[in-house]
Order: sequence, then structure tokens, then C-alpha cells
Amino acid sequence: MKDLSGRDLRGADLRGSNLEFANLSGVNLTGADLSGSYLKLANLTKAILKGANLTGARLSAFLIDANLEGANLEFADLRWGTLRGANFEGANLKGANLEGCSLEGVNFTRADLRGANLKGAAHADAWKWGGQGAVFKGAIYDASTTLPHRLTSDQLSSMTKAPS
Repeated sequence: MKDLSGRDLRGADLRGSNLEFANLSGVNLTGADLSGSYLKLANLTKAILKGANLTGARLSAFLIDANLEGANLEFADLRWGTLRGANFEGANLKGANLEGCSLEGVNFTRADLRGANLKGAAHADAWKWGGQGAVFKGAIYDASTTLPHRLTSDQLSSMTKAPS
């Protein structure tokens, strides 16, 4: 297991890295390029990933209280990840797979979730919405998805319910 906890890796080029099971808790990855990286079961608790490029990354990881403000997670695979308290404000999650994710306390304010897979995504409380503005056009949900209570009618009508 790689232990990079607490390190300052701002702007690092980690494209295509294998960081499976890595301890990245508290690491600063602001502006880092992790596109195509493999982070299965990595611990990114309280990691700072502001503006990081995680395009196509496989992140079935622990992102508890992580800061991904403005990060690019287009087509990222976050299936079954624990995202409790994560900040995705202004993040690009177009086409991202969040199936089965724990979304308790997640902030998606102004995030772009067009075409994202939200099947089976759940939260114990309501998702955090702050200033609203999240885009859900074409996002996919199913009967097991726990949708936030404060979705606007426009947001809900732009989503796609998967057949049972």
C-alpha cells in the first residue's frame, strides 16, 4: 500500500497511475492530472483536489470530506464509492458513474451531472444544495436512487428514469 498522506502534490502529473489501496488522506492534489488513473479503494479522506483532472479515472474510493471544487471528473467511474461530505461545487461530472455511491452531505452546487449514472445512489440525509444550479440533464436514476428533496421541477424533468 502506497502512503502519500498529507503530501503536497499540487500540479503533479499522475496520469494513468495505479494508486489502488493508496493512502492519500489529506494530500493536496490541487490542479493535478490524474486522468485515467486507477484509485480503487484509495483513501482520499480530506484530500484537496480543487481543479484536478480526473477524466476517466476509476475512483471507487473513500472521498470523505474531500474537496473536488471545480474538478474535471468527466466519465470518471466512482461506483460504490463513499463520498460523504465531499465538495463537488462547480465540478464537471458529465457522464460520470456514481452508481451505488453514498452521497450523504455531498455538495453538488453548480456541478454539471449531465448524463451521469445515479442508479442506486443514496444518502441518509438530504444532499447539500447551497446555491443550487446543478445540471442533471439526461442523468439516469432508478427506483433505488434516493433523490434530494430540493430538486427543482426543471432538474427532475430533465433526468431519465431507468426502466425497472
